[in-house]
Amino acid sequence: MRIDKYLKVARVLKRRVVAKELAEEGRLLLNGKPAKAASEVKVADEIDIVFGHRHLKIRITDIKEHVKKEESVTLYEVISEDKTTDSL
Repeated sequence: MRIDKYLKVARVLKRRVVAKELAEEGRLLLNGKPAKAASEVKVADEIDIVFGHRHLKIRITDIKEHVKKEESVTLYEVISEDKTTDSL
């Protein structure tokens, strides 16, 4: 499954276009390497997402085409989540 679709199905991001924008800006990593929106993911892959003042690292535990909202959290596990506050 494409990484942009996976992040949408797993409800990590609300829209696939957001994943595409993050990938184009180099803020979406797959197993430590910059990912494109069309990059294929598999179980056990790690995804780093940097958006705003938040850095989220998840590990894929399952891949499904369709999932109910309540079940979406079973598709991944959060490895780390950092919130930073940069002062201007």
